[in-house]
Amino acid sequence: MSGAAEGVYGAPHPDLAEVAAGAAQFSPLVVGAQPLEDAPAASLARLVIAAPPAVLERRYVLAQALRVLAPGAELVAMAAKDRGGARVRGELEAFGCDVAERSGRHQRICVTRRPAAPVGIETAITEGGPRIVPQLGLWSQPGVFSWDRLDPGSAQMIPIAGDFSGRGADLGCGIGVLSVATLASPNVTALTSIDIDRRAVLAAQHNLNDPRVRVIQHDLRAAPPPGLEGLDFVVMNPPFHDGGQEDRRLGQLFIARAASLLRRGGICRLVANVGMPYEAALAEHFAAVRPLGVAGGYKLFEARR
Repeated sequence: MSGAAEGVYGAPHPDLAEVAAGAAQFSPLVVGAQPLEDAPAASLARLVIAAPPAVLERRYVLAQALRVLAPGAELVAMAAKDRGGARVRGELEAFGCDVAERSGRHQRICVTRRPAAPVGIETAITEGGPRIVPQLGLWSQPGVFSWDRLDPGSAQMIPIAGDFSGRGADLGCGIGVLSVATLASPNVTALTSIDIDRRAVLAAQHNLNDPRVRVIQHDLRAAPPPGLEGLDFVVMNPPFHDGGQEDRRLGQLFIARAASLLRRGGICRLVANVGMPYEAALAEHFAAVRPLGVAGGYKLFEARR
């Protein structure tokens, strides 16, 4: 904890709540942030949260917040009304909190103090925690991309992800679905699976029990991963949402990042929603681009560096 008295989760709007300088960041989407799960009980004097939109994930974060706050310590939780904000007050009250609520910047801001004995936080932590999802047969956690079902884009990629050879990477690997398919090839000698979400990385580390694999948390928007270049292949189902908002530039950035990691002649295979305008980015960064088909609302490509 490094002696931190205050914390922040995510990126709360700066006009809606003051965040202390030096407050410990706990978001799993911030590389280098401290895991909220690892914070000692009753160790924080104040915590400001940008509450997640999904119910199980949000209740998990609120419950963990009440666990790590000292009795009487302040909790500020905010979210857009149509992205969970309308429910935060009721969820905190169900945990035994007295809540003051206000609105601003299209968000609901709930302020409370940690009660002496919060109600039901253990259940919320269990329901929002890591587990094996039976229908996937893989470790996952609420809040991770497509946490409890096979993403249809990845489902389209799986049949063409198992014949690579040499050294490669899975960019935006999530819990490791495409990495599992890629490792089916005995000709793959090394695979680096990369995701920005710490929870996905931890799940993938469980799911990819193979000496050829390393799984790392890295923000591909910031820079290429150090020491990873000259790859033979890249596989990916690139994201196109950032903070809940569609951002087509993300996929285009992933395409540029993939090209920068590949050796000349190296191959990138990717899947994208049919509405994503990635053709120009592929043509800009690769010497040859071959469409592999369209199915189920998704299009697949193979691009050669």
